[in-house]
Amino acid sequence: MTTNSDHIPAQPSATEDVPTSPAKQVLRMLWRDKLAFFAAVFLILVILCAIFGPMLFEEEATRQDLRGRNAPPFDFSRNWLFWLGGDTLGRPLLARIIVAAQNTMMVAAGAVAASLAIGTTLGLIAGYSGPRTSQVIMRLADVIMSFPSLLLAVIVLYMLAPSVGNLIIVLAITRIPVYLRTSRAEVLEVRERMFVQAAQVMGASTRRIVFRHILPIVAPTLITIATLDFAFVMLAESSLSFLGIGIQPPEITWGLMVSQGRPYLTSAWWLSFFPGLVIILTTLSLNLLSNWMRTALDPVQRWRLEIARKKHG
Repeated sequence: MTTNSDHIPAQPSATEDVPTSPAKQVLRMLWRDKLAFFAAVFLILVILCAIFGPMLFEEEATRQDLRGRNAPPFDFSRNWLFWLGGDTLGRPLLARIIVAAQNTMMVAAGAVAASLAIGTTLGLIAGYSGPRTSQVIMRLADVIMSFPSLLLAVIVLYMLAPSVGNLIIVLAITRIPVYLRTSRAEVLEVRERMFVQAAQVMGASTRRIVFRHILPIVAPTLITIATLDFAFVMLAESSLSFLGIGIQPPEITWGLMVSQGRPYLTSAWWLSFFPGLVIILTTLSLNLLSNWMRTALDPVQRWRLEIARKKHG
């Protein structure tokens, strides 16, 4: 004789893993890695400052008050925007750092996006096409890499008027070979795999094979490189602005703020210290996040982390 309990389906226990969406899995992995989590939070804060900072604080960042000239930091008797001190014209340093985030991030994001798109496309073509086309593209990359990137940027910007657009173009050109050579090497390895050969036998077009089957395999490596390259480009822009051939006043970037505060290092150290500290923290956050992304985007590494977590959990 059977009872009603025999027909009740078993309920999953609280310890069993419940399927979750990919977004929740990524967020869960990010929460477990505390360094990557705080790096992501800091970068989100920087992005918000870049988007909304000029709308909210541009007037305060440009308003001059000679009574607050070289005002020391941590003086809470003044406006909170002066908590990091004032510059040589009495403008609040905190407001200028927030406003300068837009130009700094715009140059870095524009250069990385352009070099990633162009370099990846050329690398896919060079890796999947015939040897003649590949040789032409690779010789072009060798020509660009034969010049030191910063030296090439200095020469070009010296001949052209320094501006945000010219700075993005110059930095993007110098970074194209990085993505070109990486994507070509990845394609040369992936194109020999069985699933690519099966797609060729089934009559798939070259465009479909490259963008549907090969690009998703190559993308995680390129995204990781782009994250690291973002920090490199931001430091390059800061270096060019520090040399006086980057962004010019009245525009402002973190590198330009460091350059403008250099003559006052002995009397007003905060003019260069705090913009430089923001550059260091942003670069460090990008490096930490890139290491985490390499694991999160790689199914093999993600599987190993899950096994290790369950063993120690």
